[in-house]
This record gives sequence, structure tokens and C-alpha cells, in this order.
Amino acid sequence: MFKINRKIEYALIALKHMSMKSPGQLTSAKEVCDVYHTPFDPTSRVLQIMTQNEILQAEQGAKGGYQIIKDLNTISMHELSKMIIGPIEIANCFHGDYSNCEISSTCHIISPMLNLNENLNKLFRSIMIGDLIKSKHSQEKNIRAKKSLEEINSN
Repeated sequence: MFKINRKIEYALIALKHMSMKSPGQLTSAKEVCDVYHTPFDPTSRVLQIMTQNEILQAEQGAKGGYQIIKDLNTISMHELSKMIIGPIEIANCFHGDYSNCEISSTCHIISPMLNLNENLNKLFRSIMIGDLIKSKHSQEKNIRAKKSLEEINSN
């Protein structure tokens, strides 16, 4: 099934973490990795990409780090995804000029797949990162409780 790329997850983790800090307070890639147990290289890379796209500002040096400089309510999930992993393409055959599919001449689901891809792009354009990372879900508490119980039982 459709899944969000891990790099997008790392970007959302970092943005949520940084959004909870006071304005001007810096966050290092190492801090994000240590707190959330994410791998350093891809986490660092998404922070650099967001800096290149002027969502974050980077400060170099021993006490350096990143801070959010753009209103996260003005950045869509579509924009974030596109900058980090490229266009949303739910099927391999959608890449470039559609020449990646060996069965395109006999495919019976081209239109449904194109429609699905367009609808996903439309949906992702409607989801603002600021709203997404601030939102709470009723199942969060149950998921956390289940995970805590599993950790207790494994010890």
C-alpha cells in the first residue's frame, strides 16, 4: 500500500521537534537523531534540503544548528514531499515520459491510476505542514500505551 517515504518522516519529526522550541533556539541534526533514534545521514540530508529550500536556516559552528524560518502553515505536504523525494508518483510508470512501463500499450488501468495520482497530489496540496504537526489523533494514546506495554513485557 501507499507509504510515506522515510525521509519525509524524518523531515516531519525534525520540524515538529523544532516547532516546540522557542524562536531562535537552534536544533542540531545530532539532537534530532538522539531524541528520536533516526539515522544521522538521511536526517541531516533532509535538514540540508529544507535549508536549501528556505524552510530552515542553518548556523555553522560548534553551537550551530537549524531553526525554522518559514511559516509551516504555508508549506504543503506536496511541497515538502516534492523537495525531498521529488514528484508524487504512485506507480513506477509515471516517471518522466511514461516510458518505464513495459505494458502501457495494453494497460487497462492507465486512467484510474492517473486519476488516483492526481487526487493524491491534490490531497497533499491541501495538507499544510503546520496543521499536520500540531494535530492530535485519538489513537495516539492507545498506540503509545500498547508500545509501552510491549516494551515492559520484553524486559
